[in-house]
Amino acid sequence: MGQEFVLLISASVFCVGACGFIIRKNPLIMFMSVELMLNSVNFLLIAYSSFLNSLDGQIFALIIMTVAAAEVVVGLAIILTIFRTRHEMDVDHINALKG
Repeated sequence: MGQEFVLLISASVFCVGACGFIIRKNPLIMFMSVELMLNSVNFLLIAYSSFLNSLDGQIFALIIMTVAAAEVVVGLAIILTIFRTRHEMDVDHINALKG
């Protein structure tokens, strides 16, 4: 597996995630798109960590996965709360969290 292949795969997955985040209006799809972008960066970090025989990239990937897990927990809790109160999932119509 060469460096060009790793860059191509990572860039394509990141672009799919970015397009999904920009185009879609469903918050769940948007969160999955953000996770795709984070996973493409993790793939790149781990691949280059292997190429350079260093553990730094793997450590950063572990930190990114931890932050992503915390983000998903908080984000899904907010989405669930909004859906329970408003019964809609369109991001354009959610402009403020009012209690």
